[in-house]
Amino acid sequence: MKRVIAIAMQKGGVGKTTTAVNLAASLAATKRRVLLVDMDPQGNTTMGSGVNKSQLERSTCEVLLGECQLADALMPIEHGAGFTLLPANQDLTAAEVRLLTLPIGRETKLRQALTPKRDDFDVILIDCPPALNMLTVNALVAADSVLIPMQCEYYALEGLSALLSTIEQIRAAVNPRLSIEGVLRTMFDPRNNLANEVSAQLIAHFGDKVFRTVIPRNIRLAEAPSFGKPALFHDKESRGALAYLALAGEMIRREEESSGTVRTATAMAGATAATTAVRAPAAAAPATGSGTPADNAVTAHTPVTPAGDTGTTAVGGSPMAPAVTASPAPQAEDRSR
Repeated sequence: MKRVIAIAMQKGGVGKTTTAVNLAASLAATKRRVLLVDMDPQGNTTMGSGVNKSQLERSTCEVLLGECQLADALMPIEHGAGFTLLPANQDLTAAEVRLLTLPIGRETKLRQALTPKRDDFDVILIDCPPALNMLTVNALVAADSVLIPMQCEYYALEGLSALLSTIEQIRAAVNPRLSIEGVLRTMFDPRNNLANEVSAQLIAHFGDKVFRTVIPRNIRLAEAPSFGKPALFHDKESRGALAYLALAGEMIRREEESSGTVRTATAMAGATAATTAVRAPAAAAPATGSGTPADNAVTAHTPVTPAGDTGTTAVGGSPMAPAVTASPAPQAEDRSR
């Protein structure tokens, strides 16, 4: 994938850290090389990955201030998660204060630090603090795209509008390639009428940018950080763990489609069918009509679903609901809870 994705939202408590840790573990489970960067002085991503934030020798703070190289601060995560962590703690607050005193280049410190190791990872995820401060600006300048966790409530909509304004300013000033990776609905309860209404508004405004995968309210997701593990390694059968695996699959499918992998495979299948029809003797028209140009045209345009597609539907009856849903998807929006 070779992408840097910032996970950002101005409002707190919408699931940024939960998404960062569990998405990193899910992408690593698909054999991607993943770096998870903790840019929040609270250090919840660090603790949720099983690292004691009070015993760090090097962290994001030292990297931003240029006191150590990125490679010296990276920590491989144990318990089989398979990703690498750049940890953080409360020292990051002091780093932000010092960055604000710099006359130039303060918003590009993270991008400069990531550059030497960028090609060593397939995906770099940045967990941003719940504020539009200098730390968040550094993350957005370093990122290729922004993943926006969104709780389907009114205050989250307010935070979303402020974040979109900040993204536009950064795109115009420093990072013109910055795009929106997608809007992820978190802590979703389909029994809640307000959640359904806000979800419909998001789909109407953002369209395909809204992930079909929905993260449900799930106790395993809430208790996994107390064990220092992603939900995938706390209870791999839980609805929360399956939802983040589905999200990873959907992101991979989107990346494959945007890079032309799926379209190329479809075109090759259609070209093969058309070539076979041309080479067939004219007098030997098949009884079933499978070799006719019309049938070949259908073959050439038949959608190809990649093996990694695990997208799920938003809510029952949603206009985003696909014709075919992959097997893990129903568990990601199970209404039984």
